[in-house]
Amino acid sequence: MPRSSPPAQDRVTQRISEAIKGQIASGLLGPGAMLPSTRSLAVEWGVSRTTITLAYEQLIAEGYLEVRQGARARVAQGVGAPRSPTKRQASPTPPGHLSAFARRLEGFVAPSSPADRVPGVVDFRYGDLSVEDFPVLAWKKAIDSALLRRPARLRYGDPGGLPVLRDALQGYLWRARGLRCEPEQVIVVNGSQQGLDLCARLLLDPGDRAVMENPGYHLARQALGATGAEVLPVAVDDDGLRTADLPPARLAFVTPSHQFPLGGVLPAGRRRELLAWAQHHDAHVIEDDYDGEYRYDISPIPSLLSMDEAGRVIYLGTVSKTLSPTLRLGYLVVPPGLSHLFSRAKRLTDRHTPGLEQEALATLIASGAYERHVRRARRRNGERRAILLSALAATLGDTVTVIGAEAGLHVVVWLNGLARDQEGALIARARDAGLGIHPITPSYAPGPPMNRPEMAGLVMGYAGLDAPAIERGTRLLRDVLRDFVRG
Repeated sequence: MPRSSPPAQDRVTQRISEAIKGQIASGLLGPGAMLPSTRSLAVEWGVSRTTITLAYEQLIAEGYLEVRQGARARVAQGVGAPRSPTKRQASPTPPGHLSAFARRLEGFVAPSSPADRVPGVVDFRYGDLSVEDFPVLAWKKAIDSALLRRPARLRYGDPGGLPVLRDALQGYLWRARGLRCEPEQVIVVNGSQQGLDLCARLLLDPGDRAVMENPGYHLARQALGATGAEVLPVAVDDDGLRTADLPPARLAFVTPSHQFPLGGVLPAGRRRELLAWAQHHDAHVIEDDYDGEYRYDISPIPSLLSMDEAGRVIYLGTVSKTLSPTLRLGYLVVPPGLSHLFSRAKRLTDRHTPGLEQEALATLIASGAYERHVRRARRRNGERRAILLSALAATLGDTVTVIGAEAGLHVVVWLNGLARDQEGALIARARDAGLGIHPITPSYAPGPPMNRPEMAGLVMGYAGLDAPAIERGTRLLRDVLRDFVRG
């Protein structure tokens, strides 16, 4: 028989019991879910542990909870419904007034999210890195060192980045990419995407024209378009952007050292044409050097910025392809006359990039550990690349055409004989088989195809996979393709 309680306590106990029943009924607490301890729930509700104990005893008596000796109460089996893995959608409500910026965002196709990733055998998603490659001990040592350097007080930092990191990046860029700049020109950002956003908002007004490669990085296209600018696609060929086709514009976004995704390298003649175009039209050029550290069959390519004498190029770099995309550390090198504006824009956006990670990266670079890590990562990814190319040749042979393998962390695989409008169905079939493959179509600008092969194409990243996974994945791709063509 339940113990008697004062009326006020009875009401509180009843409210707690009904609240727990509601969570069970909604699926928030599924069968077998462990409830909080009486002490922690008492603190949360601001009541005594006795009140929580009475609520639990009532729910046990009614069959909602079960308890074992020495263990916390759990939801009884067969009670309620298991929690759905999908998010419950709130009832749609009118959004009210939205800015023009928000309305433009509504029209963009959202990229896939981590929740969309294939939980199966192999995922060839570009941008993933192997956790085995991350320099855990060196990073931990750098973080510990930063923590031990206790400042006199905790305060907001320089929006352009910590001086110690800007100095370190200046030296690294000179050694690795032949760039000469002052530390004040380096702006530390939360990944290259924030750098893109800052460039777009500072250099474009609604109605301005911006140009970018087609195919190209779709999030760059969206960052430029979100400003209200007209984004004009310019075709690429085996040598990258076709600079002879450039129309008048205020801004150009390019990947000259390794065109994304096709892999072409912009030759010196076209680079000079691009710089002359920028000077003639009073335009700026964003040079995205997204994977400049990875060269296999070609010598390092000098950056576009190293050829710029007129202050037209903004260099965009990141450690997402060398250390980890989870760190959200990137950097811009901007013309001297723009550094104060980029710092002000960065301050308005988020004040500054987290200081602890900046200090740790500066320590890695200054000690030489970062460049040693880059050399190891280049070697390991070169091995993965060789395994993928060999596996594709062995399993798929002349049914595919592989391009863009000389550098970077991905290849493009054209599926000979498979029409481009079959990409979606093939990818869905692969997903059902536990294989993650990703189409090239989102890299092309909306509208009529421009200089695009008629066949289906895949962007296949390999930096997040080991050798057995790469070989297993290519065999799965062969089987899926064979069944798809037959079916």
